[in-house]
Amino acid sequence: MRTALALFTIAPVRDATPLTRERAAAALRWFPLLGALVGALAGLPLAAVRHWAPHATLLGAVLAVAVLAALTRALHLDGLADTADGLGSRAPAEHALEIMRRSDIGPFGVLAIVLVVLVDVAALATLGGGTWGPVAALAMAAATGRLAALHAAHRAIPAARPDGFGGYVAGTASTLALVLETIVVLGAGAGLASATGADPVAWMVAPAAALIVAGAFRWHVMRRLGGVTGDVFGALVEVGTALTLAGLALA
Repeated sequence: MRTALALFTIAPVRDATPLTRERAAAALRWFPLLGALVGALAGLPLAAVRHWAPHATLLGAVLAVAVLAALTRALHLDGLADTADGLGSRAPAEHALEIMRRSDIGPFGVLAIVLVVLVDVAALATLGGGTWGPVAALAMAAATGRLAALHAAHRAIPAARPDGFGGYVAGTASTLALVLETIVVLGAGAGLASATGADPVAWMVAPAAALIVAGAFRWHVMRRLGGVTGDVFGALVEVGTALTLAGLALA
């Protein structure tokens, strides 16, 4: 968990242990729980706005999404942008991977970030569940997005290139571990729904549907690039989070 905090958040945690493939894979297994924690923290501004100034819910939703990006150093949004630029180029895999390596962001990347942020904000602004509903929803969505990224570390999925974070963790997760973590996350969704007066079935179906769509996106990326990269992991986090929030809002 210490390694996960150091890698994926702004938490002032120092981890002097060298990052190995085994340690990175172990850190990734904490990813869904870490997502639930940062999601819940990010939802607090929206909960406060809904309690003290319910007419400004849209502003609270914007603040929640901004806090979530700040807590994670916008790391996953950057991965989403790079992945969108690489896929949008329609270039061969080798050239698309080079595009994804660049530090600049192209039009596809900008559009992807704008659309995902808009979905997040719009979904959060329309959620029910009283004051604490958005906190539970953002915790659930952030956990599901990171579970989608963890699914991309399955042993049957190769890395598109040997270096980078994708090269460290690709192919390290067993089927049993992924099944167990999926059951825990979906079960937690039902528990959060019950605690906030929402529909437990809907709160299990929405993240499950998000995982299915994220899996289809992952399949497309693998077909285009030959495997996954660290940027693809980030893209899956953002896509899974946005889809879960959209499903919860529709439910």
